[in-house]
Amino acid sequence: MSHTFRLCTIVLLAAGLAACGSTATTSMQRSEHHYAFGKAPAPAPASSGVAPVVATTQADQRGPANVAHIVYFDFDAYTIRNSDRAIVESHAQWLRSNPGRSVMLRGHTDRRGGIEYNLALGQKRADAVRNSLQLLGVNPARVESVSYGKERLADEGTSEEAHQRNRRVEFDYR
Repeated sequence: MSHTFRLCTIVLLAAGLAACGSTATTSMQRSEHHYAFGKAPAPAPASSGVAPVVATTQADQRGPANVAHIVYFDFDAYTIRNSDRAIVESHAQWLRSNPGRSVMLRGHTDRRGGIEYNLALGQKRADAVRNSLQLLGVNPARVESVSYGKERLADEGTSEEAHQRNRRVEFDYR
């Protein structure tokens, strides 16, 4: 009887520990689902089996042509630099001229600092661009912002130039 009792106890403990285990997730999954502060993306429309005909050019799909789609920031700052204000103004003008389009602003930081701090800083950067677009006449319902912190580096290097390329907000048109 003692042997059967021990065996049952071991099986129950093993089952309990297995139930408490967690599944592994990739860094990209954590970044998208747990660290991003923006709204969840809208669900894809149901497919009717027929591809819609869209009369837009490739430039229309990406937003304004001949304008940078990245705004850079100084170290530990979320104020839009004077040198990048014209970029934001061009995007605001394009959004006002294309009322059916919306944009996702993706805030990023360099690798220095903690995860939580960088997520907050990336969000402040994206929100600074969002607020500027709103002040320039863009409907805020058409602009979303999300922070990836240091999860999606544009440059894996450790030089000051690499850090500068990572401190950014990207315009992603939809």
